[in-house]
Amino acid sequence: MIDLSGVFLPAVTPFVPETGDVDLPAMQENLRRWSEFPIRGIVVAGTTGEAVLVDEEERLELVRASREALDPEILLTVGTGLESTRATLRLSRKVADEGAEAVLVQPPAYYKGAMSPEALREHYLAVADGSPIPVIVYQAPLRMSTLDFPTGLVAELSNHENIVGIKDSRGKLELVGELVAQCQAGFQVLVGSGALLYPALEVGAVGGIVAVGNMAPQPSGDLFRAFKAGRSAEAGRLQSKIGPVHNEIVGAIGVGGVKTALDLLGYRGGNPRPPILPPSEKTKAKVKDILVRTGLLDG
Repeated sequence: MIDLSGVFLPAVTPFVPETGDVDLPAMQENLRRWSEFPIRGIVVAGTTGEAVLVDEEERLELVRASREALDPEILLTVGTGLESTRATLRLSRKVADEGAEAVLVQPPAYYKGAMSPEALREHYLAVADGSPIPVIVYQAPLRMSTLDFPTGLVAELSNHENIVGIKDSRGKLELVGELVAQCQAGFQVLVGSGALLYPALEVGAVGGIVAVGNMAPQPSGDLFRAFKAGRSAEAGRLQSKIGPVHNEIVGAIGVGGVKTALDLLGYRGGNPRPPILPPSEKTKAKVKDILVRTGLLDG
């Protein structure tokens, strides 16, 4: 089984300012820099990567460019959750052909009222049966247009040999603990909130897919290493460093805040793709203040 232990960065998607096209050289520049840090993998076309605003061909271009730029030991996971089972499975097969090693599948939610546990079960089992690479269930943040998975349903899905884990972005530690306790042995729980990375590891999560890692790859990776080595005081100190960055930028501002932070830190962020509005000057100043206060940026 694929090993998901460690920290994954859900990469932002840079766009060319003049045309709005995906900026593949900028993407590769970011990925090469992130590869220098102690991370397990990269997620392309996730929530932080504005996946719902990127078309299928752009997504495939991002996968090809990412695989080319990343060191072989960096696991490449790609978001492929679409509104139909057929489309999700087709895209999962295509990204596998381009070098993805796992897929992160958010639930179909437009017909939310029709998405009973039975419907979701059949959807994920069909995707897992047909995907040539492992499937990670994505419990997206509940502030998005998404669904809240019953723990019992995830426990059922955890019995499928090709459904290897879940990213839980609900931001509630007790729910992470429920998943660890009730799912099949070997099923890998990843936390989606950087504010909970260390506590989630303590209750049995194997790692995290955390947007704060884009801005703080070294502290995020070091936190995981400290935990694995039993250095709880160090892990706690690092959690205190990244937690406020998650809460005040990722949680409170969103992808525009993450991209602004990356620009300030010397990465290639840029503006989000419309209809998401770019951050105001006031918001940009707030992001800078947070980075300085947490020691990620020199004042």
